[in-house]
Amino acid sequence: MYIYNVTINIEETIHYEWLNWMKDEHIPDMLSTGKFSKALMTKVLVEEEMGGITYSVQYTTTSKKTLQKYYDEDADILRAKSNRFAGKFVAFRTELEIVSEHNG
Repeated sequence: MYIYNVTINIEETIHYEWLNWMKDEHIPDMLSTGKFSKALMTKVLVEEEMGGITYSVQYTTTSKKTLQKYYDEDADILRAKSNRFAGKFVAFRTELEIVSEHNG
C-alpha cells in the first residue's frame, strides 16, 4: 500500500472557503477517480513562520502503478481546479510506502 501525501499551507484570508472546497469537492473528486481507497485530512499543529494554516491530506492507493495512472490520467485536471486559489497557497507532494501498520 502507498500513500500520496499532499501538504498545503493556505492563507488565512481564504482558509474557510478553501477548506469547504477541499472537503466538498476536491477530496470527493480524488476518490471518484477510483485510484484511491480513502483520504485522511489532518491539520498540522505546528505554526509556520510564513503564517497561514497547514494541512496534510493522505490518499491511500494500492500500488505505485495505480499512483502513476493518477498522475497520467487525472492529476493535471484536478490540480487545475485549484486555480481559483492561485497565489494563496503552497503545496508539496510526497509518496510514502506503508511498511507496517498496527492497531491498538
